[in-house]
Amino acid sequence: MARVKRGTTKNKRRKYILAQTKGYRFDRSTKERVAKEAIKHAGIHAFRHRRAKKREFRQLWALRINAAARPLGYSYSKLIGALKKKNIALDRKSLAALAKDYPETFAHIVKQLA
Repeated sequence: MARVKRGTTKNKRRKYILAQTKGYRFDRSTKERVAKEAIKHAGIHAFRHRRAKKREFRQLWALRINAAARPLGYSYSKLIGALKKKNIALDRKSLAALAKDYPETFAHIVKQLA
């Protein structure tokens, strides 16, 4: 069989790995072995935090809704329960946006529950 030289493939792979670690500090951006480890850890954290982000936003929406609902005589849980009983199908994200940006509209929705 003919001899196969792997120099170009190896260089291409190394270049790809180091391109992924651009902006990292110290050896993580210049040395292939350390860069591979950094990419592996970064991927694990990215995967975990994509899921955590969803939890954090839902928590933020609940906090905003609760803060807006308290002066109107409702707690968060009572407001959500009342909305479900009246079949008002607004999700937490849009309720939180209304509470934050359009408090008078939010108050109008809450008054419909009484």
